Amino acid sequence: MHLVWTILIGFVAGLIAKSLTSGKAPGGFLMTSVLGIAGSVAASYLGQALGLYPAGQLAGFIASVIGAIVLLFVYNRVTR
Repeated sequence: MHLVWTILIGFVAGLIAKSLTSGKAPGGFLMTSVLGIAGSVAASYLGQALGLYPAGQLAGFIASVIGAIVLLFVYNRVTR
């Protein structure tokens, strides 16, 4: 069930990351969702593995948004 919540939070984090990044990014809604989910999963498991926060904390959501922003930034740089 934790993975399902991580995916849902990643979807929301991707939308927030898209709204926070400037400019017209390549890829549409689907790519933003996928990058948000990937950023959320990566940030969630990395933060918990490093012992920065336990599962279900607000810090995990913030890390998910940051992870999604980083992935969107890298994706934008690679596709240009």
